[in-house]
Amino acid sequence: MSVALDILSWLLIASGCIFMVIGGIGLVRLPDLYSRFHAAGITDTAGVGLILVGIMFQAGFTLLTVKLIFILMFVLFTSPTATHALARAARLDGLLAWRRSEHNDSEPNSSPS
Repeated sequence: MSVALDILSWLLIASGCIFMVIGGIGLVRLPDLYSRFHAAGITDTAGVGLILVGIMFQAGFTLLTVKLIFILMFVLFTSPTATHALARAARLDGLLAWRRSEHNDSEPNSSPS
């Protein structure tokens, strides 16, 4: 049973790390602020959640697991809320979403001349 829990925990930790790397690539590759918020918010929450659950399996049922559950709940509430608040503030400030134009695909919010 211990070997199965070790394998499961390391699979969860590895998949959480993969989520975090994919989110980092999304932050660099995506064209505008809103899609970057999307990549950061989802992969950050999923990646940290998977890593914390994997650490919980490694720790067993101890006081450390209870603390990790509180950290997980904090991340699950604050990360999406912060992402939403930042995106809403950007929208209220007038930042438009990126749209593909016919003439230039590389510049965000570019209009044809």
